[in-house]
Amino acid sequence: MQSKNPVFARNDEFRRGGYATFDAPSSSRPPVDADARTLEDWYRKPSATAEQSRRMTLDDVVVRTAMLFVVLVLGAAGAWFANVGLPLALGAALVGFVLAMWAQLSRKVRPGVMFAYAAVEGVFVGAISHAYSTLYDGIVGQAVLGTLGAFAAMLVAYKTGIVRNSPRFTKVLTIAGLGYLVFGLVNLAFSAFGGTSVYSGGGLLPVLVSGFGVVLASLFLVLDFDYVEQGVRNGLPVRESWRAAFGLVVTLVWLYLEILRLVAILRGDD
Repeated sequence: MQSKNPVFARNDEFRRGGYATFDAPSSSRPPVDADARTLEDWYRKPSATAEQSRRMTLDDVVVRTAMLFVVLVLGAAGAWFANVGLPLALGAALVGFVLAMWAQLSRKVRPGVMFAYAAVEGVFVGAISHAYSTLYDGIVGQAVLGTLGAFAAMLVAYKTGIVRNSPRFTKVLTIAGLGYLVFGLVNLAFSAFGGTSVYSGGGLLPVLVSGFGVVLASLFLVLDFDYVEQGVRNGLPVRESWRAAFGLVVTLVWLYLEILRLVAILRGDD
């Protein structure tokens, strides 16, 4: 079963079967001399290093996730104390989106691009968090606690089997995620041309829409957990732990921003 998280969408390791896959038999067998030359070339190749032959483990994913988060937090702290402003924050968000697309659409695992994303996205997260904190005292701490709570709750729900990945689950979640993305872009464009954002109006609608975003981002963690579990079970190369860590970071950043907005809406009358 392949995860449908967009970060993992182009990973072919599951389809190739990891290390256990053998080449398909050829319809025409080459001459004996060709076989001998091929075997000789194969023996002359340098042996795989320990890092290249090692399988992905849960510890690998945890360590790489922590490394990316350190860079993200440093970028956020720098943007917070420098008070970079909204224009630079939006520019950082755009660059971060491009880097995320590059990292996830590339067949090659690119840790450098992932670290660049973490740094740039950290600038965006820090600037947005600072802007919210000037309006609502203590909101950043509330959003961080909410994110950690949602992560812990989804991890427990996944490990206990309350929520599990399945073809139907991934299909419904993918459709909902794409729909939410389109809705967000349309709402942003509408606001940019003088319209009223859905989130700026009063009443119950902004709370429901923002709450839906929080639930959706939380459920995407199930796809991340499932990818990590299957990757370890299927013996994926250790380099794939970078892809798994990157997926977790992207989802957690999304979840934090959704919770930050929801808390701000709920505290709108403060």
